[in-house]
Amino acid sequence: MNDAKQKRIDDLTIAYIGGGSRGWAWGFMTDIAMDEQLCGEVRLYDIDVPAAERNKVIGERISAHPDAKSRWQYTVARSLQEALTGADFVVISILPGTFDEMESDVHLPERVGVYQSVGDTVGAGGFMRAMRTLPMFVEFAQAIRQYAPDAWVINYTNPMTLCMRTLYEVYPGIHAFGCCHEVFGTQKLLCAMLKDLRGIEGVQRQDLYTTVTGINHFTWLTSASYQGMDLMPLYREFAEKYWESGFSQGKDDNWMNSHFNCAHRVKFDLFLRYGAIAAAGDRHLAEFLPPWYLKDEETAHRWKFTLTPVSWRKEDLKDRLARSERLVSGAEEVALKPSGEEGHLLLKALLGLGDLVSNVNIPNAGQIPNLPLGAVVETNALFGYHRIQPVSAGPMPANILPLVARHVYNQENTLQAALRCDRQLGFTTFMNDPQLGGVSLEDGQKLFDDMLEAQRKYLPKAWF
Repeated sequence: MNDAKQKRIDDLTIAYIGGGSRGWAWGFMTDIAMDEQLCGEVRLYDIDVPAAERNKVIGERISAHPDAKSRWQYTVARSLQEALTGADFVVISILPGTFDEMESDVHLPERVGVYQSVGDTVGAGGFMRAMRTLPMFVEFAQAIRQYAPDAWVINYTNPMTLCMRTLYEVYPGIHAFGCCHEVFGTQKLLCAMLKDLRGIEGVQRQDLYTTVTGINHFTWLTSASYQGMDLMPLYREFAEKYWESGFSQGKDDNWMNSHFNCAHRVKFDLFLRYGAIAAAGDRHLAEFLPPWYLKDEETAHRWKFTLTPVSWRKEDLKDRLARSERLVSGAEEVALKPSGEEGHLLLKALLGLGDLVSNVNIPNAGQIPNLPLGAVVETNALFGYHRIQPVSAGPMPANILPLVARHVYNQENTLQAALRCDRQLGFTTFMNDPQLGGVSLEDGQKLFDDMLEAQRKYLPKAWF
């Protein structure tokens, strides 16, 4: 047996910022409970203290499950200092603001004909979400620098790129990386393609080799292979076969049955136009482009994905709150089911428990040489003992570069607008997004002012 697999680390301290989460936190708690090589303490910190206290109970129930392979101690921290002091790892998974603010993000732009399928990364909604999120990440970075300067920091919060960029801007010495599962979904699609076109079954996404390049939620695969088989020509065949009908493996992943599924028509269309595999969900990809796929709800439906109304998110939150109460009371038994995320595996690699390659969001150190150094990009990286080594993706293809670079520079300006409370820079950056290309300056200014006002309680006074 490999020595790394025999080793056990039983004194870890993990600070979980956003520890009242009703989704990511439960998945993370389950993943670490199912791993026999890790054990220690998780400190749950959340501005919603009762939510963190409920998660403490749920975490303890998960840890006590008879099938759990390790036992964890859960505590509720009342301050960032208490959560972070002495932490080996910091996980950040927060909802910046409430769904009321997100309702403004997503739906106010509809009055000028701008529709968003997600609204958390780019476009009018992504910009405003960043305005209220980045001051929080300034505080996190300052606290990590003061109380846990050597900790590894894992971020799951959106807008991913700007959250990561803020951490490094405020604390350049931070050891931070951002995790996103969107690429995993496209890798799974390639596995389904092998079964559909070649009858090859049982392939797991980890069996593939893919070159990942781009920025979060606008990632691309410029090469893909399986056991020496070049998958790019096969993907062209796949895209041509399903461009019109879309591809679905059954009712569980049908776009009509979920606000989160798609039929991959946007991916197929982008491949046939640009020759690379767009590697995020269609709902995300459409938002980085002019309104080719997202002119209105009807256009989205023709491309076989849906908009996610915030009213649905509010109802879903009620369901998750009710489930939280059932899990705390014992009316619902905890189930040990892997989340499918790789956060705890990356944590293990950093501890020396086996190297791992995964896609990750970190500053560009040359892994994409024709994008600005220091900008946060998403590529593969090798995780090993106390190190993350970016894997070179090579230059981004020339035909894709303008699509991605526009957002890279917009995100850099968004960061500066947020840090300086600069309304002029903020407005020009807001209007430079391709989603807003058809909006007049007058309508855009009114929209910008109204959306900024909706964030008022989360913004520094200098904005006003």
